[in-house]
Amino acid sequence: MPNYKLDRFDRKILEALQANGRLPNIDLAADIGLSPSPCSRRVRLLEESGVIKGYSAVLDQEQVGLGLTVFVGVKVERHREKEAEAFREAVSVLPEVVMAHLVSGESDFLLQVVVPDLRSYENFLTGTLLKIPGIRDIRSNFAIQTVKPLSPLPLIHLPD
Repeated sequence: MPNYKLDRFDRKILEALQANGRLPNIDLAADIGLSPSPCSRRVRLLEESGVIKGYSAVLDQEQVGLGLTVFVGVKVERHREKEAEAFREAVSVLPEVVMAHLVSGESDFLLQVVVPDLRSYENFLTGTLLKIPGIRDIRSNFAIQTVKPLSPLPLIHLPD
């Protein structure tokens, strides 16, 4: 259940800002059918409540030289909170790990790793990841092609 009750104007604001986080308030207000002052107030409330966590630029991995994405399934040695927390802390500071999830199924954690090339991944795997204590197994899956890049959240599923 969401912590913040979103109405139709809030959802329109969020959809517009997910598409273009640099949209000026005057244009945003016009797009969603509010005057600029209430629109600005709503955006500020969405930011203060934590619904909007921040704004960022989406980079082209190839253009910046980070052409290899690897999805890494990791099993930890024991299923105790201490080991899981130590692993979470260790991977949270690794810049190559752009996403990390605690998952159910074959792996305990699923990491999304972004590096320049296969040699860089080998160095990351052997020089960093395998040195984290408590890892029992690692399975690497290499992305061949991104079929659908990171997309906006599907706010259409939220109740009115």
